[in-house]
Amino acid sequence: MKRIILSLALFLPLCLQAQEHHEIGITVGVANYYGDLQPKLFPSDGYRPMAGIVYKYFMSPHVGLRLGASYTNLTAADSLSNIPVNQARNLSFATHLFEVHGALEVNFLPIEVLRRKATPYIFGGISVFYFDPYAQNDNGDQVYLRPLSTEGEGLPMYPDRKQYSLVNVAFPFGGGFKFFIGKTIMLTGEIGFRYTNTDYLDDVSKSYVNLDTLQAYKGKLARQMSYRGNTVIGWDHNNPSYGFQRGDSKSNDWFWYANITATIYFRSLGNPREYLKTKCPGFFRQ
Repeated sequence: MKRIILSLALFLPLCLQAQEHHEIGITVGVANYYGDLQPKLFPSDGYRPMAGIVYKYFMSPHVGLRLGASYTNLTAADSLSNIPVNQARNLSFATHLFEVHGALEVNFLPIEVLRRKATPYIFGGISVFYFDPYAQNDNGDQVYLRPLSTEGEGLPMYPDRKQYSLVNVAFPFGGGFKFFIGKTIMLTGEIGFRYTNTDYLDDVSKSYVNLDTLQAYKGKLARQMSYRGNTVIGWDHNNPSYGFQRGDSKSNDWFWYANITATIYFRSLGNPREYLKTKCPGFFRQ
């Protein structure tokens, strides 16, 4: 990911004096999650609406910077899995998620209001997001999971399990296709993936801890929300063995958006005219 961002950044010095424009608009689409409770990148369920705003500043018809803010809700449940061991684990989660991102965007073709009207593009950058996972208890009440330390996070007898932060960093990257509608509106279809720096987006990462110890420190509700499994051969229904796998700590969680964006193309508002010729190298020209 760092190599991709660095490679894209190398284009910036080449276009500092090229023709520029601004865009601002709204984006809507769907979001989904990929992690311990959803091992498929494109599952058949779990899609939730997302919406946001975006601003773009292009130094040339090829290269620009973008800033955006978005909101969505992510969810997944073992009860929807077709993997028997996951069904028996019987965990679930949901979370509201707010994200702010910045990225470099590169158009494959030099799109301009009076010349080329469409182009594919790619982007890569960094984002900061807020989440707070919750699930329903046996009574159907919504319970926030982080304060319960369901995997022993923050408890003194598990010093290797630090309490996770609700504000984290992700690395967005993806691509799409954009085209003009008239001389004022740019319409974009995009898919963007977010690789996060946390494995607790779903409150699931490592192994079970001793549930008696967990209950002593965090209460009966913490025990209930940590272990929700059905009877499985080799498991004690009320107390799975300490260290028994609960999640996969080898990889962090992801989320992604598939969205449509409509932006106002600022240079075209009331003043449509042909761009000045770019001062970028020849491989950027038409």
